[in-house]
Amino acid sequence: MSVKIRLARIGGKKKPFYRIVVTDSNSPRNGKFLEIVGAYDTTKNPAKAELKQDAILGWLRKGAIPSETVGKVLNKAGVLAKLKSAA
Repeated sequence: MSVKIRLARIGGKKKPFYRIVVTDSNSPRNGKFLEIVGAYDTTKNPAKAELKQDAILGWLRKGAIPSETVGKVLNKAGVLAKLKSAA
């Protein structure tokens, strides 16, 4: 089982809002997930991300792979830098 950290859309039509979730790579976008580790609101300018950094770092240490977009959000928030400095 490959674990990914990716976005799950929960916003309405033309009002995108995303949860950042940890899920099995075979699950559908809005399907079953293991844990909610944050939220990402693209309607704000600039986009706003609320992250549970400890939970995200724990999953990354266990081998979870972030999607491209989530990787950019984590890099901007400094979570990936914390991971590299702790290693």
